Amino acid sequence: MTNYYEQTQSQAPPYEHLVHPVPQHIARPMQQYGSQQQQQQFSQPQNSQQQQYSQQQQYPQHAQYLTHPLTSIFAVPDGTAQVGLHMGRTAVAQGANYVARYVDVAALKHYFNVSNYFVLHKLRLVLFPWRHSPWSRLVSRSAMNPSADLYKPPRDDLNSPDMYIPVMAFVTYILLAGVMAGIRGDFRPELLGITASFAFAVVLIEFLVVKLGCYLLNITSESQYLDLIAYSGYKFVGCVFVLLSVLNSRIIATMISQFAFADKSWLPWLVFFYTYAANGFFLVCL
Repeated sequence: MTNYYEQTQSQAPPYEHLVHPVPQHIARPMQQYGSQQQQQQFSQPQNSQQQQYSQQQQYPQHAQYLTHPLTSIFAVPDGTAQVGLHMGRTAVAQGANYVARYVDVAALKHYFNVSNYFVLHKLRLVLFPWRHSPWSRLVSRSAMNPSADLYKPPRDDLNSPDMYIPVMAFVTYILLAGVMAGIRGDFRPELLGITASFAFAVVLIEFLVVKLGCYLLNITSESQYLDLIAYSGYKFVGCVFVLLSVLNSRIIATMISQFAFADKSWLPWLVFFYTYAANGFFLVCL
């Protein structure tokens, strides 16, 4: 074994005569190639940012719309938006003309010219009219026509009829009727419409009866129908308090159970008769 190892070692070529091969082509440095590739990669986002900035400068009103991620999904053409806007304006104008044809908007605004002071004291007057005085309405002179006498708006006259309290009482009455039906377990969505239709029918019948009486007695006035509707709507204030007494009758009956009247059914009737008498006295004195 030793002789074979010495023999192979003596036959091996020396390493001192080895020569490295000379390359025939000069290779491009990796740093230069990497720098060109990075320049191309960084130039693309810069170009896209410059294009986006130029679009924003060209269309400033649509800059936020163009950059939104959901633009491609919910995009609406400008022509379609203009057509829809024109149709909306036309519908609103036609509705306003239709209302102005049958309703005196200027006279109707007079009945909604109220303040917080007027609303609070008017509610007190409707519920407790027994000691109020005087009942006459205030008159103001018009600057355009000094010879014509005009009534002051509700803001300046407590005895002036208004539409704000009747409308709010009407809506509150309908909502309370729905709440009571829900407490009983009989609520249906159409119940609100039925209650509103019934209440409106009552006001209309009362208005027609009073209008017929005014026609037979030859009583005329330019704003008479608005005054009649306003006075007819004050009854809903008492209706609201009657419904509230029905809802709270159990609590109040529990609180006064130590007295003689422990039954809870008498309270709504007591509130009904009181509000009926107060509303009647209020309308007669006007």
